[in-house]
Amino acid sequence: MNEEQRPPLSRGEAKIRRAFLYSVLLLAAVAVAGGAAYIFTRESAPEVAVDEAEIAPIAVAPATGEARTDDAPGADPTAPPAVRFTDITESAGIDFVHVNGAYGERLMPETIGSGAAFFDYDRDGDQDLFLVNSREWPGHETLPAPPTQKLYRNDGTGSFEDVTAEAGLGLTTYGMGVAIGDVDGDGWEDLFLTTLNENRLFRNEQGVFRDVTDEAGVAGGPDTWSSSAAFVDYDRDGDLDLFVVNYVKWSRDIDLEIDFRLTGLGRAYGAPLNFVGTDNQLYRNDGGGRFTDVSAQAGIPVGDPVSRNPVGKGLGVVPFDYDGDGWTDLIVVNDTVRNFLFRNLGAEGEAGFEETAIFEGVAYDRNGKATSAMGVDVARFRDDADLGIAVGNFANEMASLFVTTDGRPPFVDEAVLEGLGPASRIPLTFGLIFFDYDLDGRQDLLLANGHLEHEIHKVQQSQHYAQPPSLFWNCGEACGPRFVPIEPTDAAAGDLAQALVGRGIAYADIDGDGDLDVLITQNGRRPALLRNDQQTGHHWLRVELAGDAPDTGAIGARVALSAGGVTRVRDVRPSRGYLSQVERAVTFGLGSMDKVDALHIRWPDGSEQTVIPDGIDRTLRVEKAGGGAP
Repeated sequence: MNEEQRPPLSRGEAKIRRAFLYSVLLLAAVAVAGGAAYIFTRESAPEVAVDEAEIAPIAVAPATGEARTDDAPGADPTAPPAVRFTDITESAGIDFVHVNGAYGERLMPETIGSGAAFFDYDRDGDQDLFLVNSREWPGHETLPAPPTQKLYRNDGTGSFEDVTAEAGLGLTTYGMGVAIGDVDGDGWEDLFLTTLNENRLFRNEQGVFRDVTDEAGVAGGPDTWSSSAAFVDYDRDGDLDLFVVNYVKWSRDIDLEIDFRLTGLGRAYGAPLNFVGTDNQLYRNDGGGRFTDVSAQAGIPVGDPVSRNPVGKGLGVVPFDYDGDGWTDLIVVNDTVRNFLFRNLGAEGEAGFEETAIFEGVAYDRNGKATSAMGVDVARFRDDADLGIAVGNFANEMASLFVTTDGRPPFVDEAVLEGLGPASRIPLTFGLIFFDYDLDGRQDLLLANGHLEHEIHKVQQSQHYAQPPSLFWNCGEACGPRFVPIEPTDAAAGDLAQALVGRGIAYADIDGDGDLDVLITQNGRRPALLRNDQQTGHHWLRVELAGDAPDTGAIGARVALSAGGVTRVRDVRPSRGYLSQVERAVTFGLGSMDKVDALHIRWPDGSEQTVIPDGIDRTLRVEKAGGGAP
């Protein structure tokens, strides 16, 4: 019986098959790793250098320059398409260089890097770019002028102009992450900046930003180290609230007192294990430009019952509805301690949360251990009801991929089964995102990699300070492991193969051709703006929602596209990955399908709307029935 004659597997048979594959792959991974040692565990114990096994990714199909479609005669459905990314950073006018202030004392904040955001700040229809910068340490200034944050205006073709000064964003501070959202309902997207010290909220007044931090009440503590943030309507009252992730309790004196050292290198960057944790913060939007810190009453603090200290050491956050009750939940990934999953209690809990990560299976990795988690993203990568949570971890820790069963928790880590595990073990991953880079309709996965230590290769030969990003093509049901790692040294990868000190990732269609271009920030270096030059011939549809004020961007909405008997779901949730923000529009790759049957939209308030698109290969703006953005 050939494959075409074979009847489809039942759900139970599929589970058995997947369990078998998991066992085989796990045994293979253990065999490969058997001669390796984990020599850089981020603990202060002495380090011993050993050789490690390298895991070779599957090579991408050769670049031919010809269009490829999945149903083309003779096409191999298990062969990744030849998609080239081109570094256009300099030619596009991006002259930004990240400054971390490093001068030799190995202070921990120097390792974190910073984020980026694509958003349409001037409402001209294209995606502009904001880049977060840090600064030099007091008493160690060497630059002719203090470094600032940067805003670049897109001319619609993917060329950018520095408009930082005229837009009012020339701020010098030790910046970390960024979140974008219309907090006052005027139709102009505002900007929240997290920092090593007090955070900042900038109100967008028709293209000029004004610092409204003090009147809004969202600065946080003067010594609070904040990382990622997200705007989310957690209480479903129509406006955007603010969730801020905090990292560890840090000061220069604490850092130097710990005096973390790595054998062969001397003083090294400290591990979070040696620092006390912090609590995250939830700010309720009260309207009129004011927020109230409701963290305690909403159940956000998580304390250690023994030490009485906060548990969290958070770096990444994604808002999403994991239990399908219409109320937005939050996944927060922590560095060296268990992750948090805040379930929104909705009406039953008077707009509060309960922390359920252990119960729901996402607190620890497959071995029951906490990982050095940094970046996180969520997607329905199988085109069914199941949700997947991808987490980027430290060097010599596989990435995690927590997946539901039949769309319901608890989650199970299936990174090895789905092909993500072994190929993600060696690199040190910060940011990661799901996105459909070849427009075949399936969500692929991109990881930004880069180490903390400049000289790590001296003591660990498998590690380098700069590391190529890891791109995983989603092969769908045609493959055993679903995610096929693309060999970064293959010519088809283009400039995605370059070694980077990668941190945050953001994406947007910067040139209006329908595919998703990528920006990867680097620590202490210029970012890499990578134009997607795919020539697959695949069709696409981009959807931009206009919601009712005050949530004019419809953050939290869900869009389901039906075409050719397949339904794919995307959520409007721009805060994703690591310290960063992607564009608000959602992109559906259609592959060879040339027609969309329907779009079904569930708006943030729970109302539903069906739209029949009148074409493809275009951006469709949908206004909420009976309303719409200003």
